[in-house]
Amino acid sequence: MSDIVGSIWWMVVALGVLVTFHEFGHYWVAKRCGVKVLRFSVGFGKPLWSRTDRHGTEFAIAAIPLGGYVKMLDEAEGDVPASELPQAFNRKPVLQRIAIVAAGPIANLVLCVALLWAMFVIGRQDYSATVGQARGLAAKAGFVAGDRIQAVDGQTINTWGDALQAMTTAAMDRHDPQILVSDRMGVEHTRSLSLSDLPAGFDQENVAGLAGFAWQHQLAPALVEKTQPGSPASKVLIAGDLITAVDGDPVRSFGDISPLVQKLGARGGVAMIEVERNGERLALDIQPVWTHDQDSGKEYWTLGIPPPTQLKPAPYDAKQQFGPLAAIPAAFRETGKLASGSLGMIRRMLTGQASIKNISGPITIAQVANATAKRGIDWFLYFLALLSLSLAIINLMPIPVLDGGHLLYYLIELVKGSPLSERAMATGQYVGLAMLASLMGLAFYNDIFRLVT
Repeated sequence: MSDIVGSIWWMVVALGVLVTFHEFGHYWVAKRCGVKVLRFSVGFGKPLWSRTDRHGTEFAIAAIPLGGYVKMLDEAEGDVPASELPQAFNRKPVLQRIAIVAAGPIANLVLCVALLWAMFVIGRQDYSATVGQARGLAAKAGFVAGDRIQAVDGQTINTWGDALQAMTTAAMDRHDPQILVSDRMGVEHTRSLSLSDLPAGFDQENVAGLAGFAWQHQLAPALVEKTQPGSPASKVLIAGDLITAVDGDPVRSFGDISPLVQKLGARGGVAMIEVERNGERLALDIQPVWTHDQDSGKEYWTLGIPPPTQLKPAPYDAKQQFGPLAAIPAAFRETGKLASGSLGMIRRMLTGQASIKNISGPITIAQVANATAKRGIDWFLYFLALLSLSLAIINLMPIPVLDGGHLLYYLIELVKGSPLSERAMATGQYVGLAMLASLMGLAFYNDIFRLVT
């Protein structure tokens, strides 16, 4: 229940911030162009709060917090007194109308850069792209546990999220990326990952998993939560011990223990198990025993250490942080990178390379808003920046009803020297509404499908 309330609250906060900036862009440029603004509303429906300034503009917060609008004086909206005709939007030169309409998406782009700048100054904590386990295509390419991905096709990789995005894009394009890694000893290698071998119709949300990667931070730590009574572990280990090595072989996750124990049992004799206990490193004698599992019918060597049942998030091992000045170009670079990725995804969906399942609606947005807010201010700022950029890109699409559709009308007017006919614009509005309704329907379907599955 708390997650539902949190999701709704943080989505309202996010949309409130982004819509306010978007509409302020329209408002600010409209005022500079001498257009009279009748209403500046955050949200739709009945106003919950409003006030009117000395210029006659009503500022309102409405009941439905899923958008907003700026209403300007316009003859298309109703009769305009002769004395106010010079302040009507439709009476302004076409270049000024283009500037007013484009100001909303531009405001979102500016906000995206500002949010990323703040995020970089604070510092965004994340996980490095360190391989925990490699199977399948990853193992075939030569990846091993401990490899840290540094670049994919020349693109610098700072976090595991960067690596996921680069791999997913390459898989959609049926391209085999060249991946630069540094191994445990710091030696660099370039490995070719055969993502084109993934089957047709592969799950585009799990490319790394399908390729055989498990990331280091996702693996259960080799932590002793308890020991089985009478087992070898019960005689030397206690709850809270962190196992670091078995018979000299390093242990980086709980999954490393069993293969090493089988190897140790096959060798026979006593071995050393190394642990960290209360800040001290200890080396203890231990010898596995042969056991029969009555439930599965399998026989194997064991120490008697059940896997942990309560997993804590792994500590962050990567951080992107810059000083106030260095964060400025970093924010512009990140904005360009995110914009390129978003436009590339749209292109791939239009060409069929990317699945339309990648389209998300308000339910997913609300869930991500809540999740990022829980992770910290750095992640919530990143989420807001990405959402602000998405809002700018969507609004610039040449779909009637959206800002991009109006810009298309005005560009046609600029070329032909006269406005489109009212009939043509009305037809465009109906087409735009149908396209927008279809897009929203698809987004809601994807959201609900994710919840159900």
